Amino acid sequence: VKDSTMIDYTITGKNGSWEIKTRKITQPVFLKISFIGMSDYKQQLDSATEDKDFGTVKLEDKPSELNEVVIESEIPPIRIKSDTLEFNAASFKVRPDANVEALLKQLPGVDIDEEGKITVNGKEVNQILVNGKPFFDRDGKVALQNLPADIINKVQVTESKSKQEELSGQKASTDNASINLTIDEEKNKGYFGKLMGGYGSDDRYESSLLANYFKGPTKISLLASSNNINSSGFSMDEIFDTMGGGRNSSFWSSDDGSFSVNGMQFGGGRGITQSNILGLNYADEWAKGFDGNGSYFYSSADTDNQNRSSETNFLPVDATTGDLTDPSYRVDSRSKTNTSRYAHNFNTEFDIKIDSTTSIYFAPKFVTANSKYRNTSSQESYRIADGRPMNESVNNNFTNNDNKGFESYFVFNKAFKKKGRSMNVILQNDNKVDDGTEYNAYDINTYKYENGEQTVKNRNRDQLRLNRQANDNYTVGIEYLEPVTDSMNVKIGMIYENKRMLQDRDGFDLDPLTNRYSVYNDSLTNYMASKTNTLKPVAGFSISKGKLWFNFEAGPQISRFDNYSLYRGANTKLVKDYVLPAANMNMNYQISKSSSVYLYYNYDVTFPQPNMILPVDDVSNPLAITRGNSDLDPQRYHSVNLGFRDFDYATRSGYNFWAGGNFNHDEIKGFTEVNTSGERTTQYTNVSGTFYTWFGGNYNKSIKTEGGNTYRFSLGLNGGFNVDKGFLNDVLFDSKSVRLTPRINFT
Repeated sequence: VKDSTMIDYTITGKNGSWEIKTRKITQPVFLKISFIGMSDYKQQLDSATEDKDFGTVKLEDKPSELNEVVIESEIPPIRIKSDTLEFNAASFKVRPDANVEALLKQLPGVDIDEEGKITVNGKEVNQILVNGKPFFDRDGKVALQNLPADIINKVQVTESKSKQEELSGQKASTDNASINLTIDEEKNKGYFGKLMGGYGSDDRYESSLLANYFKGPTKISLLASSNNINSSGFSMDEIFDTMGGGRNSSFWSSDDGSFSVNGMQFGGGRGITQSNILGLNYADEWAKGFDGNGSYFYSSADTDNQNRSSETNFLPVDATTGDLTDPSYRVDSRSKTNTSRYAHNFNTEFDIKIDSTTSIYFAPKFVTANSKYRNTSSQESYRIADGRPMNESVNNNFTNNDNKGFESYFVFNKAFKKKGRSMNVILQNDNKVDDGTEYNAYDINTYKYENGEQTVKNRNRDQLRLNRQANDNYTVGIEYLEPVTDSMNVKIGMIYENKRMLQDRDGFDLDPLTNRYSVYNDSLTNYMASKTNTLKPVAGFSISKGKLWFNFEAGPQISRFDNYSLYRGANTKLVKDYVLPAANMNMNYQISKSSSVYLYYNYDVTFPQPNMILPVDDVSNPLAITRGNSDLDPQRYHSVNLGFRDFDYATRSGYNFWAGGNFNHDEIKGFTEVNTSGERTTQYTNVSGTFYTWFGGNYNKSIKTEGGNTYRFSLGLNGGFNVDKGFLNDVLFDSKSVRLTPRINFT
């Protein structure tokens, strides 16, 4: 009654029964009941200190007139519409200058941890939309940090679906949540933005700009950023976090300060990074039933790095020659690198509603980029037992790569008269071309010892390598859904995949007479091509009954794995046919309003890269040579993920647990041999019995006092247990690792 703060809420069952369990309240409170199409019910209680049975509460028809409808009741803070949880933004108080992130933190069941991960009732949020459309990017970090909270009308939480699931009305096959922010119609117009800049010692600076124009379905946004302080605010996914707490806030995309723009890595490695970004986003409804959005981004980064390292390598004793009882050796290295990259990205999405039963979704993306890498390095290797040198090298390397890419995602959905009956046609492509030029100069000495005598072998090279790599992936799929009963659907479908990989390399040595790279080098020259054709018939069913949702799909993968290489005049052709199983299963059980349990399982297959299976040597680094193994089998793996969550609105406390892992069969690992000079030769082989697991849990609680203060604290633990295997000098080894990360937070 005093401040209209929501204490707790519940949802009725199908027969209208309901129950609220809340803490004892000694002050007057309101009981409010609402149902779409009915007048709201409101009753004041002097206190809530003991159990009370309200009996049957009758809701009146909402009065209306033919020429107008007048709604006089207030909007409930929370409503349930089908599978959507909807919060009325005006019912939750934030500061006048607050952003959307501050608003989300006030919503019951919503948690944002110090790493920036958002969960709703324990479900992780993996996409945030504005009026149903991406705001620069689907992860929504730009919207969270920069859109003002006072323009938001509704916050709608649903299950995160793929586009074909959304169009065909299927349940989500993942356990993630999606948030849609609707903008108040009265405020969905005009201009707003932010500008930030800073300058400091050593000519360090940072700056960023966001400008927006909204009018109805039309949204135009401009962003720009420049800094030379390694700010992660450069990231497309995490742009402008400097406005929401500084570069040291929680939105670093990786531990080394690298960042990703639409799947392309920039600024990898440690060092001093100067970065720039310019972006434009435009969304509109061009005609009735035809809307879309498009984005353009220019991104660049320049990183300087100096590094010194020392590492010890342990070798099996029985695999060496000579009189050493400990063949371990140490490698000391120094390097100075410069990496500069830029990219132009074009992203578009189009939603077309042809009629009430037919929809088309089309999302093409284009990218063109360039990267330059300069490296000057040196290293020395020596045996620990007697200090004798094994090898030493000085290397100068320059690489220039031009990248081009095009990918698209097309979905055609047709719904039929019978509810739940529909058909999807899916087309996908992903095409990438990388043209590279690599200059490599090295001076290497390797040492051998026989009968107490030392011999030295010197290799001095100055070489050019032209590299062309192309990847083309095409997918065509069709699926048909048929409702068997009100609670059960069956699905049948067919997927065809065509994957092609090409690696074409030409190597040349420097001619000292002409000072040109004109001497053909066949050891650096090779051609490799791989083609995989896979046909996947699939059948499955889903059950949605009461509190249970269960989905299962399975079918064979019929594949032809075709590989070809040309190396040093030898032609090799490897063709293998496989019939392998594939299956996935999802299950979610809603135990109560606040608690649920979920289970996910997937079985799949990964084919080796052409350089892993074809008999081609990569000798670009004479101290670390790799070659393929034609006897390799595909890697098969099981993925499992399960969890339990519970959030109690009455006590504003919740907890969840999760665990999962990847269990591998025929995992592809390196088979490495190291000779007495420290030269490494690696082939590939299959090993079984490796697995990588994760587990964790957390507990959080909020306490709001009568004075208006809110105290929040959480306890968490993340962990994992991994078993890995490999070969070193013909000896099979395994490694076991345990990782535990406890966490405590108080706000």
